[in-house]
Amino acid sequence: MQTDNQNMQNQVDNSIVLPQEERTDRSFDAIADHFEKKVYGGLKGEIRLAVLRRDIFAYSAQMSQSLGRPLRILDVGAGLAQIVLELAKQGHSVVINDISENMLEKAKANANQTDKHLDITWHVCPYQALEDKLAKDDAIKFDLILCHALLEWLAEPEAVMDFFDRQLADGGVLSLCFYNPASFDYRNLIMGNFNMLDALVDESGNKADNKKSLTPNHPVAKEEVAAWLQQHDYKIVLGSGLRVFHDYAPLKRGGHNDPEAVIRMELRYSQQEPYKWLGRYLHVMATR
Repeated sequence: MQTDNQNMQNQVDNSIVLPQEERTDRSFDAIADHFEKKVYGGLKGEIRLAVLRRDIFAYSAQMSQSLGRPLRILDVGAGLAQIVLELAKQGHSVVINDISENMLEKAKANANQTDKHLDITWHVCPYQALEDKLAKDDAIKFDLILCHALLEWLAEPEAVMDFFDRQLADGGVLSLCFYNPASFDYRNLIMGNFNMLDALVDESGNKADNKKSLTPNHPVAKEEVAAWLQQHDYKIVLGSGLRVFHDYAPLKRGGHNDPEAVIRMELRYSQQEPYKWLGRYLHVMATR
């Protein structure tokens, strides 16, 4: 039983209203070159793409065969759009969106390197403005929606679920890839960066903002994402971890010096328990 002093303390604590941080959706327009080099300029990016290709291409091929036609695909917050461009090269009809014009200019440059005619529609805008643009194009919903590394950069990430509900066709699939906040803490624990972990937590328990970093300041935990999917009647059909061990090896020895071997092992363990939950990013595919 709580004492009167404890009850009073609880009342005092509950009465304190901390100032709320104003959050906005993040755009990488000003640092598109840095983003391209940092995220995809090395083995980390190769691992990321290898896992996503394995997960998405097999599923999309089966879906296309079942439907007897190319898929209609939307990539929300596409960035450099590597995966969806490869899907376009496979003959699917794709819509590519990002808030950053500079990022999509890089994606367009990559698309122009192929001799194939690609069925691509481009939209530079926040996803919140995308719905009106899509309505002007046509009213057909999408068989596959990609949303990769976007949740952690949105001011209100849960709100995008309503957008998915309206745009995904019956029997369609959502490919959701997001930063795993547990991996940040785990890596810093391994590296002994205890002071960093302490410094990143302010008095309100929120991680301090760092506008220069490409590490998300407001990542969403997998349990929260799973709860959103359940609330919106999605069923998870596939789950993988991206970079489940590569980032945790401070000393590169043995097989770590062979990039192909690293990718092979990352693919092998990316869908195995408990390793997949250690991924720096998590990828789920869910149907509704």
